Amino acid sequence: MPPLPQPPNPLPRIITYYQTHHDPSGKHISVLPLLTQPAISVTHVILAAIHLNHDPRHLTLNDHSPDHPRFHTLWAELRVLQAAGVKVLGMLGGAAPGTFRRLDGSDAQFEAYYASLRDLVRARALDGLDLDVEENMSLGGIINLIDRLRSDFGSAFIITLAPVAMALLDVEKNLSGFDYEALEVMRGKEIAWYNTQFYCGWGNLSNTDMYDLMLQKGWDPEKIVVGLVTNPANGRGFVPWHMLSVVLSILKRRHQTFGGVMGWEYFNSLPGDTERPWEWARHMTSLLRNHALSRPPVAQPDEPAFQHFVAAAASHGTVGDEIDPDEAGGAPLEVPRQFDYYSDGCGDD
Repeated sequence: MPPLPQPPNPLPRIITYYQTHHDPSGKHISVLPLLTQPAISVTHVILAAIHLNHDPRHLTLNDHSPDHPRFHTLWAELRVLQAAGVKVLGMLGGAAPGTFRRLDGSDAQFEAYYASLRDLVRARALDGLDLDVEENMSLGGIINLIDRLRSDFGSAFIITLAPVAMALLDVEKNLSGFDYEALEVMRGKEIAWYNTQFYCGWGNLSNTDMYDLMLQKGWDPEKIVVGLVTNPANGRGFVPWHMLSVVLSILKRRHQTFGGVMGWEYFNSLPGDTERPWEWARHMTSLLRNHALSRPPVAQPDEPAFQHFVAAAASHGTVGDEIDPDEAGGAPLEVPRQFDYYSDGCGDD
């Protein structure tokens, strides 16, 4: 199945974070409906969360090695998304501390921890990285990381950051330590956009006031992707659809280069919740990206060509013959609450 042509204007972006990969019974949560369901035009999927742990060789995707058999189907599906033109990024860091501290030390320490990250990006052919710095990091440290990613992966590699919304207005009110305005001045040309968190007390999207202040401060609308919680269970600041649709319509109408929206997170997105999580993306498409719906149809899961592609993708860079070896009766996985997800790196600090 060859890659599908992309619309001439990728804006506004529609982005979903994909951090909960299995339901409490251990069943894989598929992202393929983002392709197979009609009237959806997602531009980017961000796989969360990559953690650097105490042992530099023990990088994890949430709590397991990225090569763990539980992820065979996940990697296969993400390759299908890429083949259809959806960009797939990895999210580095997040609420679990330690990752960016380990990349903010001596040159030798940086090299030791960076190597496993670089190898993962290469092995899984990620289109970019989202740097979600929610712990103190120096401005020099984040610049060093950005420079190294650009050097190693080239100009097409997508580098984004995920500041809380207040960080773009007040340097004293952010979780990252460094000044985002200073970073934009020094390395803005290397940063594709900012996945800006308008939730959990750090921002408000029930009206346009905070977004308008960002533009008054000099931020480019193309580089601000407004971040939303897709379900009240995922954090404070959920904006109901009847209110959100008005706000987003205003932003799109006012700004021809409106950067788009991102949702935390996919698995329980409303209105469909866990049964139909793709419906959030359909709603966003109807509001922001109807212009992109004229592309050719994607092969359906019951078509032989589609099944062949998934099987071929599953065999790339994985071990074993099964696509999804997860057992239905496996240990239940706790759904993250209020962004508190953990890996074995948390106990080191």
